[in-house]
Parts: sequence; C-alpha cells; structure tokens
Amino acid sequence: MKKIFPIITILILFSLLGLIFFQILWIQSARDTKDNQIEQNISQAVAYAASILTQERNSILPTPKKNDLLFPGDKLQTQYFRLTVIKRFSREEISDIIRMAFNKHNLEKYPFEFNISVVALNGEQVYSDNFFKYYLDSALNHVISLEPASGSNFENLVSEELLSVIVPDQKSLVWKEMIWFILGSILFTFIITTAFFITIRTLLKQKKLSEIKSDFINNMTHEFKTPLATISLAVDALKNEKVSSDKEKTNYFTGIIKEENKRMNKQVETILQAALLDKQEVQLNLKRLSAHDLITSALNNIHLQVEEKKGELEVHLDAEKQVILADEVHFTNLINNLLDNAVKYSKDNLQIKLSTQNAGNHLKIKIEDNGIGMNKETLNKIFEKFYRAHTGNVHNVKGFGLGLSYVKTMIDAHHGTIKAESVLGKGSNFCITMPLAK
Repeated sequence: MKKIFPIITILILFSLLGLIFFQILWIQSARDTKDNQIEQNISQAVAYAASILTQERNSILPTPKKNDLLFPGDKLQTQYFRLTVIKRFSREEISDIIRMAFNKHNLEKYPFEFNISVVALNGEQVYSDNFFKYYLDSALNHVISLEPASGSNFENLVSEELLSVIVPDQKSLVWKEMIWFILGSILFTFIITTAFFITIRTLLKQKKLSEIKSDFINNMTHEFKTPLATISLAVDALKNEKVSSDKEKTNYFTGIIKEENKRMNKQVETILQAALLDKQEVQLNLKRLSAHDLITSALNNIHLQVEEKKGELEVHLDAEKQVILADEVHFTNLINNLLDNAVKYSKDNLQIKLSTQNAGNHLKIKIEDNGIGMNKETLNKIFEKFYRAHTGNVHNVKGFGLGLSYVKTMIDAHHGTIKAESVLGKGSNFCITMPLAK
C-alpha cells in the first residue's frame, strides 16, 4: 500500500495535467479556426456589398445609341464626371446594403463601421459615426475597391473609390460565440479535478483507517494479553498445594482472577459500545437528575486511582442550579472517562480539579489536570474514534482510543457541548456545557 499509493497519485496527477493541457490546446485551436472562419465571412460579405454598390453604375448615365453622335466633350463628361457611389447612395442606404451582406454570410450579431472614400479629385468620403474611433485601434480593416464590372462602358475610371469595413472587437465577439464550449470544457475539467481530489482523499482516508485498524488490533492484543497472563499465573498458583491449603492466599489469587475478568469485561463492553454508536442504536433513558450526584458517583470510582498515584483531587461543586436531563449510566461513564484520562496521562504530583458553575440556562463542568498536555495536532483529533495521543511508547497508556469519541457522542446526544484546551507539558482542561432541565 505504501508503494502503490504514491504511484496511483502520480499517475492520476499527470493524467489530470495532461487533460487540462490538451483542453487548453483544443480551445486555442477552436478559437483560431472560428476566427479564420469569421474573417473569411467578413471578407466575403464586404465583397458582396461592394458588388451591389457597383452594379447600379451602368444605369446612372444612358448608354449611347448606335446612330447617336458622341462629341468629345460628352465623352469626357461621361468618363470623368460620372456619378460616384457616394453621390448615388446615402449613408443609411450604404449601411443597409452592408448589413444585408453581413446577414447573408451569417454575421447577424456582428456590428460594423464603414467608410467610402474617393481616391482622386477632392478626396470626398462618407463614413459611419464611429469609424475613425475604431480605425486607429483595429488591425483588421477590410478594404476593397469599388470598380465597375469588367466590360462595362466605365471600366477605365480616373477616380477610384475604396470601401473600408471594420468589425469592432472582433476577437472578443469570437470568444463570446465560443463561451458555451469554453464553459462546458471548464465545467467537466472541474468535475474531473474534483473527482481526482476526492479519490486522493478517499485513498488517504483508507490508508489512515488501515493504520488505525492495525494500531487498534495491537492495542487490543496488548489489553487482553496482560489480564490473560495474570489469570494464567493466578491459576497456576492455585494449583500449588501450599497455596491451595492456605485460605488467605487462595482468596488473594481468586480475587486477582475476578478483578482481571472484570477488567476484560469492561474492555469488551467498551468495544461493543463503540459498535452500537456506529449503528446509532444507543437509546438514552433521559431523566431529571442531579448532575452533582452523578459527578460524585464518578468521583468515588476514581479516588483509588488518584490515591495510588499519590495525587490530589480538588472538587468545587459551586453550581446552584444543577438538575439536568440525562441518562444516568452514560453520563456517569463520560465523566469517568474524562477523569480516567486525566489519571492516565498524568505526570508526577498529579493534580485534578473538577468544578461546576452556572452560565445562564446551562451547567458548566470543568475538569483540569497538570498532565503531559497535548499539541495542536493532537488536540484537533482527540475526539476521533480510535485516535490515541502518542506518548513515546504506543502501549505505555492503556486503551483503544474510544474513550473521548464516546464522550463526544454522548454529550452531543444530551444536546451539550465539550471544548478541550491544552498546553504541551502543562496539562489539559475539558469544559462540558449541558442545558439545565426546564
């Protein structure tokens, strides 16, 4: 698993980066293709508009009849003083002709600005309102000469007219037409990226669960191995004739067997409780109870352990209102677990302080110790199932890592909250807030 996981992560990461890279290339290629297509359509539309504007020239002056005499002055007037496109069409008519050409070439959504200028003579011109505004900024200026059709009477003209058409913001308009393709590409890339991170997160979680499982099995083996070994030694001692004939020693060894048996039963019960919590099958028997009575009952169970470590237990039950809705068994157990942890993770000169006080309609129970404390990483994980703080040796503090997970679940079930604070090397304190019974 340790070797396969990095390989899977690297392969998926490279696949994702490759996919994103080729998506970008595809979008750029599609944009270039679309840009070239639009450019071609605009050129064709401008050429079509120019052809319409020049088709009407032959109808402006009458074609001389076969028998008519054409004087040199008339011929000169015909060639040099003919009517230009600017003279024959108004600005609005020119705009309508160009728009019609644009529509014919699938450019309905594209705006344009135009200019028609006469190269010779007085440089007369007609242009749209914003032509020169975009003329200076635009690199795409479509220019075409307005010449009469080949073979007409006015093929060789002295004065030439030029039609210039500009499509403002042509590049941005191309991007707008592609917006749905781009958004779709981004959406599916995001979905694949999210799936990648979820996969990696799941793999990390599975890896963590595998490590927790191994640690739990090791701890469970240790927890059951010690009492079983003790029971085995006690049974061997009872087989001894000298011990079996001595009633006092027999009672001593049978007492050991009984205590170790109770200890194993307690461990089994802890594991079963965790399984029930997973299935959400724990049913609370809520009653109006005195919190101080439940705390006192839990304190009676911890006194011997504190005395064994030659520690001090300071109790201040100062809350005036202390009746809560609680399950007697589970609430006593969660207080027991917190006090038991304070003893387990203690140093020399153990000091435990338990106090209660009121805060509005709530009861606050605070348990403080001067034990080994926790760092921030441990503090953020202590309520996770099977998590155990590292103390140098995985087995120097007994337990399955279920205690604080059970505490948090039970407090949540009682509609309360728990907050933990700790300083490494200086101790920890847990503050439980429970709603008072109405």
